[in-house]
Amino acid sequence: MKKIFLFLIMASAISCGKKVSQENTSTTGTAPKEPQKEAVVGGDSDSHGCKASAGYTWSTLKKECIRIFENSTRLNHAEDGKTYSTVSYVIFDGNKAELFLDTQKESIILERKSEGDSWVNGDWQLIPWKGYVLKKGEKILYTGE
Repeated sequence: MKKIFLFLIMASAISCGKKVSQENTSTTGTAPKEPQKEAVVGGDSDSHGCKASAGYTWSTLKKECIRIFENSTRLNHAEDGKTYSTVSYVIFDGNKAELFLDTQKESIILERKSEGDSWVNGDWQLIPWKGYVLKKGEKILYTGE
């Protein structure tokens, strides 16, 4: 009886030792896991302090963080037979307009000389005609009301 009991203890010890050995070799050779960082809501401030997760973007014209989809004019892609899921926006301040385009990282400031004129900056031209028409060079890119 003592021999059987001693045999069972030895068999259990060998079995447990083998399992611990396998666990150690399976983690050896792989990089230790880094703890995952938690995403903090509202912790995505840009260099101006604007929180993109809350919809804010820096306005060079207004010199503050704004939500461009509020109090702005929406510009849709010009009709070219394609379907787009993005839009662009423009805000106005006196004789200046600031474009927020889906294709540009930075906004673009346009200026006009007097009431009724187009806003211009290089090749960019925002024309007040049946709402607004935005052109780059001779190509109409966006229209809006």
